[in-house]
Amino acid sequence: MATPLSDHEKRKQISIRGIVGVENVAELKKGFNRHLHFTLVKDRNIATTRDYYFALAHTVRDHLVGRWIRTQQFYYETDPKRVYYLSLEFYMGRTLQNTMINLGLQNACDEAIYQLGLDMEDLEEMEEDAGLGNGGLGRLAACFLDSMATLGLAAYGYGIRYEYGIFNQKIKGGWQVEEADDWLRHGNPWEKARPEFMLPVHFYGRVEETKEGSKWVDTQVILAMPYDTPVPGYMNNTVNTMRLWSARAPNDFNLRDFNVGDYIQAVLDRNLAENISRVLYPNDNFFEGKELRLKQEYFVVAATLQDVIRRFKTSKKGSPGTMSFDTFPEKVAIQLNDTHPAMAIPELMRIFVDIEKLDWDTAWELTKRTFAYTNHTVLPEALERWPVELLETLLPRHLQIIYRINQVHLDGITALFPKDTDRLRRTSLIEEEGGKRVNMAHLCIVGSHAVNGVAEIHSNIIKTDVFRDFSEMEPGKFQNKTNGITPRRWLLLCNPGLAELIAEAIGEDYVKDLNQLQKLKALVDDDAFIRDVSKVKQDNKLKFGQYLEKEYNVKINPSSIFDIHVKRIHEYKRQLLNCLHIITMYNRIKKNPRAPFVPRTMIIGGKAAPGYHMAKMIIKLITSVGDVVNNDPAIGDKLKVIYLENYRVSLAEKVIPATDLSEQISTAGTEASGTGNMKFMLNGALTIGTMDGANVEMAEEAGEENLFIFGMRVGDVAEMDKKGYNAMTYYKKLPELKQAIDQIKGGFFSPKNPELFKDITNMLFNHDRFKVFADFEDYAKCQEKVSKLYQNPKEWTKVVIKNIAATGKFSSDRTITEYATEVWGVQPTDLKIPPPNEPREAFDVTARGLKKSEV
Repeated sequence: MATPLSDHEKRKQISIRGIVGVENVAELKKGFNRHLHFTLVKDRNIATTRDYYFALAHTVRDHLVGRWIRTQQFYYETDPKRVYYLSLEFYMGRTLQNTMINLGLQNACDEAIYQLGLDMEDLEEMEEDAGLGNGGLGRLAACFLDSMATLGLAAYGYGIRYEYGIFNQKIKGGWQVEEADDWLRHGNPWEKARPEFMLPVHFYGRVEETKEGSKWVDTQVILAMPYDTPVPGYMNNTVNTMRLWSARAPNDFNLRDFNVGDYIQAVLDRNLAENISRVLYPNDNFFEGKELRLKQEYFVVAATLQDVIRRFKTSKKGSPGTMSFDTFPEKVAIQLNDTHPAMAIPELMRIFVDIEKLDWDTAWELTKRTFAYTNHTVLPEALERWPVELLETLLPRHLQIIYRINQVHLDGITALFPKDTDRLRRTSLIEEEGGKRVNMAHLCIVGSHAVNGVAEIHSNIIKTDVFRDFSEMEPGKFQNKTNGITPRRWLLLCNPGLAELIAEAIGEDYVKDLNQLQKLKALVDDDAFIRDVSKVKQDNKLKFGQYLEKEYNVKINPSSIFDIHVKRIHEYKRQLLNCLHIITMYNRIKKNPRAPFVPRTMIIGGKAAPGYHMAKMIIKLITSVGDVVNNDPAIGDKLKVIYLENYRVSLAEKVIPATDLSEQISTAGTEASGTGNMKFMLNGALTIGTMDGANVEMAEEAGEENLFIFGMRVGDVAEMDKKGYNAMTYYKKLPELKQAIDQIKGGFFSPKNPELFKDITNMLFNHDRFKVFADFEDYAKCQEKVSKLYQNPKEWTKVVIKNIAATGKFSSDRTITEYATEVWGVQPTDLKIPPPNEPREAFDVTARGLKKSEV
């Protein structure tokens, strides 16, 4: 097989990565050498690869700064409505390559680095992922920031600058072991600290009733220090801001108190205050009601709202008369990414009522018109319910405000349904059974003007099931906003070969208008195009295969099906279903080694929450199965099982372009949307999946016959819940399932400890909420269809092209356009802010143009 082109060679051919001007390259080399010398204080004799990465990062950042300042200036002068995206997670990954692409600098940088005798890929590999998220919810926030900047929205991401992000996962002896993610160890060239905007955040204390109203007094103060990261739009000179808060102890922390004598201890105790932004909670779809987590949630909200109000007041400076908040919802939209920032609702009420002295009803109207809430899950264990006693201690004034919000809310329901006490119980913000708790989802629904799910099926479940009482009362409040992904990172950056092939076929505009991929439908029968698409995939597989051989010391068969299942490890995502099928394939080969078998490389990856015992056992089972399969000479290169260690954004960028088959096999009705499914589809993988989350809409767009759909639908699951799920029935009925389970139970995969997996088998038989056995038969049959189609490479690739052509809907640009027009009341614009090298007049003309178009 011919060696695939290096990324450098590939990029040299690519136009959508910017023009290579001689002066451009010379300027970049000059900047690079200047930073190596003056910023890093190194010369070429002693500089390390990391030094070179930092020199390049600073050079690229220089190109952002002028545009960043200009963009913020532009917003100040045109005073558009601002959008604030509040999230406890922003799973950003690496920044360097994304910045080069969005500024159109990729080719020039490649050439400059090449001329300097360095390897671009080596430099890019030095960058730490910004792992400030767990999975889908945090990565969605990152894609949204990219789209908001690309669509020219005056938007800000607000979150926490965790000192330690999602843990690094090591697999040792087949078990997950967590290591701290000290991602800031070498410094972060992309952030700028802004100590001049440091703000106080209050905790604890008590409420004093005075003539002027309620006062929250005797509080403990923590300072919030903002760190700003630029967020460049694609080729439009817009650079927005992600502002992350870091906790700092005030200088008089613990020194005002009684322990004046112990000065040393008082200084050491500053750490306690600063622990608030120390570490990301590593749970995905699971609520852990710890005081530190509630502190984090209030910390980000309190700091952010002060900032929002400061910015609102600054923009109102010139207007006559006293400060009025009447126009607040016309100038501010706040999106709550799940319930994690829900305390923003009582906090804004506190600011309006206690500090700005608005009357309650006015304040409540303004608050509701400002907030909108995105729900991300229907799993009961994920819904946030904070104990009242914890709130009473930590945020006593907020608890009072929540009680009053609830009183008004329940009075309204009583007026509509006078005798329906059960409805009052169901819709109250305060749950009484099993200790008093505040239901944060109910708070978000009541305190927002719009509530959305993240795929059609999920939004329908929310309306008809989980929040049915609320949607019956205010049906207009509930919407759908199907998730999307940014095609900049998830195609241009990670799959340059495919991106360029598409550009050659249909032009470059698809990068900002992904619906143009529909034009590829015309090429489904074009032999040359089919060959080219197939070659790109083969090149990506060879490259990833080499990576796997280097990292895992296994020989990969590049002509095998690369069957990939990467996501957080969770029972509902059913990695166990995949595992049972792997065991079944192994048993089939063993039973009849001479029978034809379409080779597969099974790759499973993802992190388990450190406290989630079952998820950790699932990892151990998969690695144990891999040990047996990979070391059985009778199997050869027909079947390989690899557990992909430390799955993260930068690893997703490597594995997704090399995938043939994408596994999206959650029980119908449990995965709210999924976004990995969209990334695989865009990169030329076919999907095997249930009718769950966005899979439903993917099948709608591409045609169900072009996905491998199997298993129960939502209705079937509900039906089965009614009559009761009996795992034993399937075990007795399906010999291949029985054999696999008996092997797990009998210690075939754990000969030294036959009992090792009893928790798994016990769960599967006695309390499997996600009905793995019920879908096993259909899944195995569907997998045979996959093998059959793969044996006809040309037909397989035709289906791949049909899938790529149908991904237009799943751009986050489409999602954000819908939020903008249907929730936030702002308009996307393709207006280009003049770059820093153009004179000030051009800037003023653009600003006037925008003002006119708004009128």
